Amino acid sequence: MQTPISIRQLFKRGALTVCALSLLILWSETAILAEDEPAAQEVASSNMPDIISLSPLDAHPGTSLTIVEQLRQHHLLKKPLDDNASSEIFEKYLEMLDGAKVYFLAADVQELEKYRYSLDDALRRGDLEPAFDIYNRYHQRVIQRLESLLTQLDLGLDHIDFSVDESLQIDRENAPWPADKEAMDDLWRKRLKAATLSMKLNDKTLEEIQKLLKKRYQNRLKQSKQTKSEDAFQIYVNAFASTYDPHTQYFSPRTSQNFNINMSLSLEGIGALLRTDDEYTAVVRLIPAGPAEKSGLIEPSDRIISVGQGENGPLIDVVGWRLDDVVELIRGPKGSNVRLELTTDSTEHKTRKIIQITRNTVQLEEQAAQKKLLTLNRNGQEYKIGVIDIPTFYVDFKAERQGEQNYKSTTRDVRRLIIELQAEGIDALVIDLRNNGGGSLQEADSLTGLFIKSGPTVQVKSANRRPTIYSAPDDEVAWDGALGVIVNRLSASASEIFAGAIQDYERGIIIGSQTFGKGTVQTLIPLPRGQLKITAAKFYRVSGQSTQHQGVIPDIEFPELYNTDRIGESSLEDALPWDMIQPVVYPHSDQIQSVLPELKHLHQERVMNDPDFAYLRALALKSRENSRKTQISLNEAQRIAEKKADDQWRLNIANVLRVAKGDEPVETLDELEEIAEHESDDELDVADDAMVRESGNILIDYIGLTRQIALVEHVAEKTATVIR
Repeated sequence: MQTPISIRQLFKRGALTVCALSLLILWSETAILAEDEPAAQEVASSNMPDIISLSPLDAHPGTSLTIVEQLRQHHLLKKPLDDNASSEIFEKYLEMLDGAKVYFLAADVQELEKYRYSLDDALRRGDLEPAFDIYNRYHQRVIQRLESLLTQLDLGLDHIDFSVDESLQIDRENAPWPADKEAMDDLWRKRLKAATLSMKLNDKTLEEIQKLLKKRYQNRLKQSKQTKSEDAFQIYVNAFASTYDPHTQYFSPRTSQNFNINMSLSLEGIGALLRTDDEYTAVVRLIPAGPAEKSGLIEPSDRIISVGQGENGPLIDVVGWRLDDVVELIRGPKGSNVRLELTTDSTEHKTRKIIQITRNTVQLEEQAAQKKLLTLNRNGQEYKIGVIDIPTFYVDFKAERQGEQNYKSTTRDVRRLIIELQAEGIDALVIDLRNNGGGSLQEADSLTGLFIKSGPTVQVKSANRRPTIYSAPDDEVAWDGALGVIVNRLSASASEIFAGAIQDYERGIIIGSQTFGKGTVQTLIPLPRGQLKITAAKFYRVSGQSTQHQGVIPDIEFPELYNTDRIGESSLEDALPWDMIQPVVYPHSDQIQSVLPELKHLHQERVMNDPDFAYLRALALKSRENSRKTQISLNEAQRIAEKKADDQWRLNIANVLRVAKGDEPVETLDELEEIAEHESDDELDVADDAMVRESGNILIDYIGLTRQIALVEHVAEKTATVIR
């Protein structure tokens, strides 16, 4: 049995990045090779005519036994493989296969219930027959349904009545399995109607829609019939692995190769982290300085509907495709173009857009920290606020190992930028970690040392071991003045370690919204076939609090613009919980907590009538309202009215903001989008960023309050001296 590299070894090598081990990164010019899976071992099933039944490969039982043992020995969570675990695996497997409950009938699930409490015993024996029996039933239902849909599409779409008042349930997590074929047919009638109506509302004719949907379902049917045993095995083993936590995964040989390519440092592509969300490929995060982020055209939670090559290549519908197949389609050589059709939700009823991105390689220099100077006036006095934007925690490991004196790293660059800002006479400093998904733990550790004297920064604890404590190097503090750190929902891992340490030491004010909550450490274990990514440790702040699940809660909160039901650790099923361990001894003052109530009060007074924050609050409220929707109407007139109202709302809040800032209102959304595109070509003035501007104002408040406290303490000290 192969032993994984220890967490301590990874830290010592400086090779552990704490941002994206749980996600596939879309960067590579290298094509994914086909799996070396024998085409045999597939036999016709007597109860599933004309449908191929899959069976395990010879290597699968041994691989499954190795995975069982590795999870038992090395996962942070120690849990027995018993009947309770078996029931959980059963539920997970059904969810991974048919989470929307649109393929299995209630009778299918009832028949498969015989396996609910026996999967634990089967896993210990390396017996995969139950897993493949379940998968083959699912496979049968998918093919039958797709063939049925194609038959319906051959009849045309003219018969659909869009004037009927009916709706489609889009959140089916707690929905029952369809009772019988009639119920299933009605569900799919509504799904087909919803897809047709969404495209109709996006100005496609019924003939165009019929052609597009037919091609979509034909592609999915073709893919389904090409399913291999490795696909079934990977889904089943991941159903088992995910009962530990969502970041523990088995990678088949093909997926493993993809993962290894993506974790290298010379990757090319569009720069987006993707995951499967129901039948869609969703954008999770954008790589700093990557083509996707630079375009300004893609947002986290966008869903990819279709992919086209070059400026004129046909758009290929990828709804229902496997993630690795979508990744392979989006990839391409540096300098080539890819077109993506995007939507904001799974119903496709929002306005869709087609964007074009040029694939490229991200240079380390492009991810480097950058500085800006913000000047604010308060009561006739001018304050200079230094702003340092850190997109990621980076370090040129290769140059460092070779002993180069001027190798690039986050800490080195930030130290230099602070010196430059001090030369400009700054009164306070803002570190902007918004959208920073993490990176090198080494850099999070050393960056903290620029703002505190030597002391512990983070604890790392694996199962049944004492925590390993990492400390900032005993270097000279680069900045000891007023400090603010801006975070948001996409600030993760290393960002959370830095922000958590600054908050615990009360060295600075944490501002923004709750962070991602990724507080676990993964390590890769090579297997005879593929590899296993396993959660082996957790990060803890010096205060003993975990950064897992809860993330870092800001001292002063801004409106939350991201849908936290879809973005963040808490949105992942079975994410490990927040907890605490023993705090370490560290020096901290009461400088922040003593003035925080007054800082919050002054902030609330200021933003109450601030047009930018009124706009942000409106967006946050609308996002929460949309996230609560569980059904969509299938009535065309109602949907048109909803879209009109939604467009009018967007136009109204944009015009309120424009008028408040002295700009002329616009007549249409198209005009608004043209202005936005023009403005995106120009470099944004730091003063126009409402969150940075308000962070600067908060630091000015802090400077004033601490001066008052210092003055009072000074007077009290002099008075006490006179009395003595």
